[in-house]
Amino acid sequence: MKVTKITLWSVDLTSHETYHMAESKTCATVKTHVLCFETDTGLKGWGEVCPIPHYLPAYADGVPAAVAEMGPEILGISPFGVDAPMRKLDGFLPGHAYAKSIVDIALWDLFGQATGLPLYALLGGRTRKDMPLYHSITCIAPDEMARIAATAYQSGIRQFQVKLGADGDWEADAERLLKVREAVGPGPIVYGDWNCGASRLHATRTGRAVAHLDVMLEQPCKTLEDCAAVRQATGLPMKIDENAYDLASLLRAHALGCMDAVALKLSKFGGLSAMRRARDLCLQLGTETCAECTWGSDIVTAASLHFAASTPHGALLNTCDLSSYVAPRICPDAPVRTNGRIAPPEGPGLGVVPDMDVLGSPILEVV
Repeated sequence: MKVTKITLWSVDLTSHETYHMAESKTCATVKTHVLCFETDTGLKGWGEVCPIPHYLPAYADGVPAAVAEMGPEILGISPFGVDAPMRKLDGFLPGHAYAKSIVDIALWDLFGQATGLPLYALLGGRTRKDMPLYHSITCIAPDEMARIAATAYQSGIRQFQVKLGADGDWEADAERLLKVREAVGPGPIVYGDWNCGASRLHATRTGRAVAHLDVMLEQPCKTLEDCAAVRQATGLPMKIDENAYDLASLLRAHALGCMDAVALKLSKFGGLSAMRRARDLCLQLGTETCAECTWGSDIVTAASLHFAASTPHGALLNTCDLSSYVAPRICPDAPVRTNGRIAPPEGPGLGVVPDMDVLGSPILEVV
């Protein structure tokens, strides 16, 4: 089986509510790309990637250019043994992990379909029926954030990501954590996320103000060294996100003592192949992982869910149904959350197929 045609679409995804983050960053409508590999056997493999503005060294309009550049190297590739073709592409186009993640996911989808197996079976075997979700709360007024948390709690959610830093006020950030913690009561996981947008001083003052609470901090500063300093000064556990993007960065964060948990995102690592190696390392380091991606709809969510479902017990903190935060839904039969949890799709490969009417006209074809 070989790839004989490459087709790429662009779809605008709009958040159900404008998403506010540190340093006045917002996320309202973003562009996701959907990729299809057609083969000489008639099978089609699907991938998706959705970089958001001002977040990582990645941008949506870079995807078509990178796919076009890699296209001649992709045509004729066999999806069996996905690591080999991805190593070939790494040699052809160094870097650009976000653009390669869409290729890697589509190859894994073909691999699963060709073998008749769901991706979780190929990624290590299913270890759980379903996975816990976290709910991300946009950074707005503390009382409104507490209301959102309480509503999500009633739906079964037991893990809450509290966005911080939108107004640059450390006391307001402390109040946000305090009120969300009060709204959901003892037991659920609550963590405050600055997305690299806090100074060491700001994050330390916030952390010390809530050090009596059962909370975790997520990626307060732009460097691992500053994050480690905040971890030491506050005594609060820490989750790393933006600074975790390859094996070396994971080892560095672990050595600094600031990686109690880590976000493994498909677009940062370059797809399922590289992220599987990162998961194995985190398992050995004793770090719990969040299986997700930067943003997107049903295809990239499905890839994350298969990854999460195959993660060994004790190594998974949570996952995220990214598609529940945006419209339109790309795949009508994709899984949805139930009582704060979600199961991976059934069927071979990713187990999801997009609605072609939603995709519209392609922006790129390579044959």
